[in-house]
Amino acid sequence: MPRDHRPAKSVRVLLAEDQGMMRGALALLLGMEADIEVVAQVGAGDEIVPAAHLSRPDVALLDIELPGISGLDAAALLRDEVPDCRVLILTTFGRPGYLRRAMEAGAAGFLVKDGPVEELARAVRRVLAGETVIDPALAAAALSAGPNPLTARECDVLKASVDGATVADIAGRLHLSESTVRNYLSSAIGKTGTRNRMEAVREARQQGWL
Repeated sequence: MPRDHRPAKSVRVLLAEDQGMMRGALALLLGMEADIEVVAQVGAGDEIVPAAHLSRPDVALLDIELPGISGLDAAALLRDEVPDCRVLILTTFGRPGYLRRAMEAGAAGFLVKDGPVEELARAVRRVLAGETVIDPALAAAALSAGPNPLTARECDVLKASVDGATVADIAGRLHLSESTVRNYLSSAIGKTGTRNRMEAVREARQQGWL
C-alpha cells in the first residue's frame, strides 16, 4: 500500500532473517498491512542492534539462527540498549528450550513460521500493545519439558565441541583446565542421557538449550 494511504502512526518493524528470499517475502507481506511499515531489514544477528539504533523500530521481528549472534542473544541486547523496542521471535524451530530462553531474554512473543501472515501481523500489533504472544502448542510443550538442566558453563563447553574440537582445544578457547573441561563434558552427557559429547550436543540443540 502506498505510504500516503498509511495511518499517521504505523507500527515500525525491524526484520532479521538470514534467508534473503524469506526476508523479502515477509517484508512484502507485512508491508501490505495498512498500519505496519518495515523500516529495516538485516541478515545477521550482529547487525540487529546497530540497525535498531538507526531505524528506531517499535517491534523487532527476529529469527533465532542467524550468522554473527543468535536472535536470542540479540533480543537480550535490544532489551538493554533499545528498551522501547518490543521483540517478537519468529522461527522454524519450535523448540521448548528456545521459548524459555526467549522469555529470559525479554522477548514479548514467540511464533513458528508455518502460521498465516495475518496471524503474524496480529502478533506484531499485540506485542506493541503490551501483550505477550506465544504459540499455544509450543507453550504447552515448554511447560512439559521443564527447565534447561545444563549450567551456563556446560553449555559453553558443548558449544565449543560443535566442530569436533579436542579437549585441549576447548580448554584453550574457554581458558579452563583440561580436567575441568572433561568434568563439564561428563556432566552434560549425563544430564542429556546420551553416550558421548556429540550426541549431547545434538540432544541439547534439539531441545533448544544451546
